Amino acid sequence: MKKALLFIPLVLFLILGIAFYSQLGKNTQYMPSALIGQKVPAFNLISLNSDQIITQDDLPNTPYLINFWGTWCPACHVEHPFLTTLADDGVVIVGIDYKDEKALAKQWLEEKGDPYLMVLMDEIGHFGVDMGITGAPETFVVNSSGAIVYRLQGVVSESNWSTIQGYLK
Repeated sequence: MKKALLFIPLVLFLILGIAFYSQLGKNTQYMPSALIGQKVPAFNLISLNSDQIITQDDLPNTPYLINFWGTWCPACHVEHPFLTTLADDGVVIVGIDYKDEKALAKQWLEEKGDPYLMVLMDEIGHFGVDMGITGAPETFVVNSSGAIVYRLQGVVSESNWSTIQGYLK
């Protein structure tokens, strides 16, 4: 019996080794979302430009992106020019100004350009929690039926655009 106990560390080591080996080569940037295949959660957010309350019923009926961003976010500064290019090419983007101040957001868009169909304020971050985001930037692809079909944690860029674009169809 005592000799059998000596093999427990070896067995545990082998199990851990197999678990770690099975993860090799997987995309560490991909973070699945529990919302894939579901509608955008209900919300009531204030429009940055009109101060009107916007709900999920006001979202586009065509495929679009929901992009969480903030003026405080260094990666959002990197992402913004590419989002502007996408908007110029006809991609519909709904911006969610996440945990930010209204005046700073308005100034940011005046200086850098506004690629968004609409910008909604999530000052406290409740909608971000409902969407399961971990920070900014984070982007979701929503299909024409209003269901979330893809989530990207990080910067939308030329290198990942072909993947995102595939979900916009």
